[in-house]
Amino acid sequence: MGYCIWADRNEANRIYHDTEWGIPVHDDRHMFEHLTLECLQCGLSWDLMLKKREIFRKCFDNFDYDRIAGYDAADVDRILNTEGMIRSPRKVQAVIDNARCWQKVREAYGSFCRYLWSYSEEKTILYDGHDTGAIPVSNGLSERISRDLKKRGFRYVGPVTIYSHLQACGIINDHDRDCPCYRRIMEGYPVIRKHRDHEVMP
Repeated sequence: MGYCIWADRNEANRIYHDTEWGIPVHDDRHMFEHLTLECLQCGLSWDLMLKKREIFRKCFDNFDYDRIAGYDAADVDRILNTEGMIRSPRKVQAVIDNARCWQKVREAYGSFCRYLWSYSEEKTILYDGHDTGAIPVSNGLSERISRDLKKRGFRYVGPVTIYSHLQACGIINDHDRDCPCYRRIMEGYPVIRKHRDHEVMP
């Protein structure tokens, strides 16, 4: 499976890789879940995010951003006191603030997905060299989107976080060309090939 070997690290990673990572997302709730996981992951391990995913779903009403946007101080206390939850008041408040910003983007564009996919011409991007393992931690696209989201009030949306989000939600296909998921995406969804875009390598 080439560099997608990370998927074999444990069962949770394998399931996530095989059923979600890189599959194009066009549902706003699912997109909000992906972005929230990336934001919560800042400074922590992805394994921990997958381990605690059901706790996050319980805390945040299954990532229903309209309900989250209405949370108050009592909800913050409830979440922080949930057993197994990450006890970071700043991150919990950021999820709530991001949900409110999400609503504003939806009002302006019809849906957050429509807003985000407009950056890639509604197609999954395959950058030169990515299918052979030359994967950056951020690039020009993630930098542009990061800047715009920050202007809109979003938090924990730096270019590295956004690049990971673009991989996860299928806007960028960073599967190994020998990975079955790579072929599934290339054959099943609209794809556009592009040159490298101001890539920052790990």
